[in-house]
Amino acid sequence: MIDGRSVLAVIPARGGSKGLPGKNIRSLAGKPLVAWTIEAAKSSKFIDRVVLSSDDDAIMQVALEWGCDVPFTRDAELATDEATSVDVLLDALRRVPGYDWVVLLQPTSPLRTALDIDNCLRESIESQSRVGLSVCEAPKSPYWMYRRSADGRLHSLFESTDLVTRRQALPIVHQLNGAVYVAESQWLVQNRTFLTPETYAYVMPKSRSVDVDDELDLLYAGQLIANYDLLGDQVRQSSPASGES
Repeated sequence: MIDGRSVLAVIPARGGSKGLPGKNIRSLAGKPLVAWTIEAAKSSKFIDRVVLSSDDDAIMQVALEWGCDVPFTRDAELATDEATSVDVLLDALRRVPGYDWVVLLQPTSPLRTALDIDNCLRESIESQSRVGLSVCEAPKSPYWMYRRSADGRLHSLFESTDLVTRRQALPIVHQLNGAVYVAESQWLVQNRTFLTPETYAYVMPKSRSVDVDDELDLLYAGQLIANYDLLGDQVRQSSPASGES
């Protein structure tokens, strides 16, 4: 709980990944991808319950082995490419009601820590926002991005036509990293989105902002974990829900 309010964490992990088959239970540094998120959620100071939303028996079995609640099987219509994360989250809130805040934790962000979860939730509440999410500094500035016309000319994405050649002169911009989404449950039911002018942005380092979509992302995440001193002592290999680390 946080400030007397209960918190539910939902881990959405459907089967049938096309970019990386079996993605959610692929091995990353000795344990399934989804296990990294389960461990971070269970280590949170504020989360009261961690549940999995999945349509896949193998993923559900792995989640159970790593100590995650699996109170329901996701309906097939919510396991398609067209179903949004908010749709899945609202379904989970209907099935597991009674929580004041909800946290969405995608298993494709294995390097996010319990501290990231707690800080995103705490800072969102302290900023008096009812919704927040994690971001990281964009690796490539959109101010250096252009459209190429049919005649081969460059056209800026922005109104300014000045070509900025010094990185230090560019404004800092952030991008969603997909690691943590938080919202008051009733607010989310009413608004059905995390992206509003009210949304609080919690900044994470790029080293913990890997989003695993393909084989290259998985290899990169493994290399970062192998050099965990870049990430902090919370990123280490451990064993299933026996509690050993």
